[in-house]
Amino acid sequence: MKGFVFLFLVFNLFTFLVFGYDKYLARTNRPRVREKTLLNLALMGGSVGAVFGQKIFRHKTKKSLYRFWIILVVQFALFELMWYYAPVLAQIFRSLWA
Repeated sequence: MKGFVFLFLVFNLFTFLVFGYDKYLARTNRPRVREKTLLNLALMGGSVGAVFGQKIFRHKTKKSLYRFWIILVVQFALFELMWYYAPVLAQIFRSLWA
C-alpha cells in the first residue's frame, strides 16, 4: 500500500510538472506538449496533478472541451478509489447506522 501511495504521489507530481512545462513552452512560443499527452497523463493516474497544474499555472482553463475531459478523468479516478475502498467504506457506513 505504501508503494502505491508513493507511486501515486510521484506520478501526480510528474503530471503537474508537465503542465507547468507546457505552460512555459506556450509563453515562449515553442512546440507544445500535445493535449492528448496531457489527458493521457491525467487518465493514467495523474488527475490530481493535472487539476492542480491547471489551477496553479492557469493552463488550459479556457478550453471548455479540455475542462470537460479533465473533470471526467477526475470523476473516473474518484470512482476507482471508491471501488478500491468499497469494503472499508461499507464497514464505516454499517457502523454509523448500527
